[in-house]
Amino acid sequence: MKNKSLLSVLVVGGIIMTGCGNTEEAKKEEKPATEQAQPTAEVDLTTELTAYQQFALEQMDQFLMETENFVKLFKAGDIEGAKAAYAPARMYFERSEPIAESFGDLDPRIDGRLADIQEEGKGEEEWTGYHKLEYALWEENTTAGYETVADQLLADAKELHALVQTVEVTPDLMMTGAVDLLNEVSTSKITGEEEIYSHTDLYDFKANIEGAEKIFEILRPKLEAKDKELVATLDEKFKAVDDLLAQHAIADGGYISYEELTEEHTKALAAAVNQLGEPLSQMGIILE
Repeated sequence: MKNKSLLSVLVVGGIIMTGCGNTEEAKKEEKPATEQAQPTAEVDLTTELTAYQQFALEQMDQFLMETENFVKLFKAGDIEGAKAAYAPARMYFERSEPIAESFGDLDPRIDGRLADIQEEGKGEEEWTGYHKLEYALWEENTTAGYETVADQLLADAKELHALVQTVEVTPDLMMTGAVDLLNEVSTSKITGEEEIYSHTDLYDFKANIEGAEKIFEILRPKLEAKDKELVATLDEKFKAVDDLLAQHAIADGGYISYEELTEEHTKALAAAVNQLGEPLSQMGIILE
């Protein structure tokens, strides 16, 4: 569970959208009353919403399977095996987190950091989920005493998997979800505060970007019909972020420890994410 304010990436986009709105109002005033009365056809996003729901279902299928594997390794006391399974399993959750967040306290139960729990006035004994097991593995170098937490994580993953089968995907969820995923990067991944014990933040970073990029790809045909230049800009900005992340990839498909990044690396990543945020926030034009 992280800060979910969209302010950091929506401000510029909001100004642009507001400006567009004012311009449209001015145009309306110039038109005859009969022309103003013409209704605007609603954009049909049925195909796109179905595609995103299918993507979310696939991610949750994999998340549940990988979580089962992680918990099995953890409860068997296989510390190195559990460490290796930790970050790849979480990527499936991070790609589809806009959907996961739809279900009350399941997101914090699965993904809550200790700092999040404490901010809510709760004690450490109420902390559950992946990050508590991350603490056990990397800080305490043990699995003993955390078996109940592991069982609860698997139970929560199963509950989330079941609920996702019934989720109603809306245009707002998709549009806001894309920007929200990018905001995840700018508020926690880029600072290294998400994975403070394992330092596997770049896995989460990559998954959030992939989740946002998937929404963009699903909406691409509708976006191209509205604004080809915006699509070209988004292609360019996504590539810039992906290329920077590729510089920190390792042979097994993973990423180096966040602690190995220099200040120059983090500044470059932050700049690339910020430059992606503004055009990404404009995808709502397809609803106009």
